[in-house]
Formats: sequence, C-alpha cells, structure tokens
Amino acid sequence: MRRVLRQRRTGVIFLILLSLLAGLATGRDLFFNITYLLAILIIASFFWAYSNMNWLYISRVTRTRRTQVGRPLEERFTVRNTSILPKLWLEVRDFSTLHGHFASKVVNSLGSRSGFTWRVNTICRIRGRYRLGPMKLRTSDPFGLFPMDRVIDATTNVVVYPLTANIHHFALPIGMLPGGDALRRRTHYVTTNAAGVRDYAPGDSFSRIHWPSTARRDRLIVKEFELDPLADIWLVLDMAIFSHVSSVQDVEDPDSSMTDYHPWLLWKEDEYVLPDATEEYTVTIAASLAQYFLRRDRAVGLLANGQTHEIIQPDRGERQLNRILETLAVLRAEGQVSIEDLLDTESQIFPRGTTVISITPTTTEVWATSARQLARRGLRVVCILVDPESFGGSNSAAPLAEILRASSITTYMVNCKDDITAALSQVGVRTRYQTFA
Repeated sequence: MRRVLRQRRTGVIFLILLSLLAGLATGRDLFFNITYLLAILIIASFFWAYSNMNWLYISRVTRTRRTQVGRPLEERFTVRNTSILPKLWLEVRDFSTLHGHFASKVVNSLGSRSGFTWRVNTICRIRGRYRLGPMKLRTSDPFGLFPMDRVIDATTNVVVYPLTANIHHFALPIGMLPGGDALRRRTHYVTTNAAGVRDYAPGDSFSRIHWPSTARRDRLIVKEFELDPLADIWLVLDMAIFSHVSSVQDVEDPDSSMTDYHPWLLWKEDEYVLPDATEEYTVTIAASLAQYFLRRDRAVGLLANGQTHEIIQPDRGERQLNRILETLAVLRAEGQVSIEDLLDTESQIFPRGTTVISITPTTTEVWATSARQLARRGLRVVCILVDPESFGGSNSAAPLAEILRASSITTYMVNCKDDITAALSQVGVRTRYQTFA
C-alpha cells in the first residue's frame, strides 16, 4: 500500500516537471497554471498530513493490571486534538499480545481542540502474562500523497489469573491432629499465641498495644505473636510434558468465535468452560484449593516443575494467594521431571505432619509407591487424579485411583467436563492414622 502511495506522489512530481518543461517550451499559460496547481497540491498535502500527525494527545488507561480467566479486561483510549486545525482521519493500531483484544480504531473528523474516547472490553480466555502495546498512529492527506506514521513504544503488562472454583468442603485425612509444636516464628498476624512484648514501632496497630506494660514502662509497648501450630499445606503440581494429554495451545482461537456483537456484551460469569486440556484442569484445581485454604487462614505453599522450577514457601493471607495465582498464570506443562522424582528430590522441605496435595494426570503405578512412602514419613497425602482418558488419552487413571484408595490415601478423580466445585467438595476416602497423646 505504501508503495502505491509513493508511486502516486512520484507521478504528481513527474507531472509538475513535465508541465513546467511544456510551459517553457511552448510559453502557454495553461502549462504554467497546471504546474502551480500541482505544486500547491503537493505543499498543501504535506502540511495537511504533518498537521494530522502532530499536536496530538493520546492516553491509554487500563482499569486493572490483574484479571482472571473468564472475566473482562477493560481499557479506555482517548485521542485529543490540541491544535485549531481539524484532522481528517487517524488510525490507531494496537499491537497487544492479549488474545482477542481488538483495540485498534479509526478516528474520523477530529475537530478543532476536541477529543474522541472509546472503550475496549475483552473477555480473557487464556491465562498468562501479556503485553499491552505498543501502538502505531497512521494518517495521511486527503489525496494519499504523504502517508505518515508514528510508533508509541510505551508498553505495560497484564496478568490473567487462572480460573478458580468455589470449593465448599475439601476433605483432608482425619485421625491426625491438625496442630503440632509451636513454630516459634514471629508473625504480623494476631493469633492466640502471644510470644512477648516489645517497644512500639511506627505502623503497629493500636489493637496490639499491651496497656499494663505501657503503664509500667511509661512508653508504648506492643504484643508479639507466633503462628498457630497448624500443619502447612503444600500443593504439588505435576507439570511434566509427558504426563499431559493436551496443552494450552489447543484452546479455541478467539478469532473463530467472533460475532456481530462485542464479546463483553455476551459475557456471563457462569458461561466460561475450561478447555479440554489436563494442563488447564491441573492449574485450575491448584488455584481453587489455594483460594479455599488461604481464606480459611491456613498456610499454603506451592511446588511445581514446569518450564521453570517453582517453590513458594507456605504463608497466609491475600498476598500469598496473589503470589500463587501469578505463578500459576504463567506455569506451563513443559517440565522434564516426573512428580515422583520431584517429590523425592524436594522431600526435605516437608516437615512431619505436613499435608501434601498432589495434582497429577499420571497413570503410572510408581506414583502409588511414592505416595505410600510419603505417608510412612508422617506426611498426610491427598491425591487428585485428572483422568487423561476422559481428555482423549489412551490410559485411564481409574486403576491407579483404586490402588491409592486401597492404601488408605485420600483420592479424588476429576474427569473432563466435570464441575470442579462438585468434584472437589465430595468426601473422599480418608486416611486413618492412630494418634497418641
């Protein structure tokens, strides 16, 4: 296209030279008038295109940099003409990497000192970290002789968290007391375990002030607390590439579902369906369990080996949930380490009494042996099997589930198209340990 416009401009310049030579050769005013007219056309077209490209203000406001699969991402764009000269047309082209995010726009007839604003709402279909921007501005004169463009290099990132299901009740192995020895670790949480007192520091809550000590010492004294002696919960994800049936690339192309309406007009929260991929089900289950336990004030950690080795030490609170969700957003099933080898290598990070929840699509009986070894070490093991046969795989996880249940290991089975809320809220077969006072 730009080549055609360049040829058009070259043709006009050639006509100017030709009419000028014809006027000099013949002396007729007609050729000189054509020369003047074409020269004025060239000059006016250049300044018109230059004016369209300059004296512009453009802003891009993203409502939030964190969103979730199945939810909309909203952006607001504003283009303002700061000059007294109107602008004929302006093309704003966006090069964001977010799937299905169509923010490009053609602005027509931007008047003197006026602006134009439009909103873009995109339903996020694929988890991950995406780039918003850069943008390119394009314009030209009415005759298309001087196309101009300008690249705005400013970019930012947006993270799309995986989908989470609301779990009502997740059964853990019973028979072992959830508590343990005091951890002797200071915490900023207010717990029932007071560890001592110290001087007040800026930022301490007034509710932590110990008034008897404050009265005796004539200065502000606050209480220190220790974590409750509750066993940590570790989520262990099997992200080995040879364990999963399909990958996130099998997700439906957003362009194939285009309709005459904007996607956000058709969006409803309960209409999103997970892609038929064991990877997506594994990540969604992990995110749902992290949300379930952290909202019940339990300490949750994460262990996985995908394209990178990820270890998130157990912690509590909303910040820990955001950290886990952000890690799961970019985690891919590209690892080369099986879940058995992963747990064997990292077993030293699990103290006795820790609850290990493994989420895997494996069908090998070797995993049952590893799970029994973990249980013998005093760990509370829960297995969530994502059945690969229901996703089109050749092997079924049902025989492995029977072996695990026969070993008194709490086991859940999740199939393709299952309601994760219902599948994980069932009471599974629970381990019966003997507890001694």
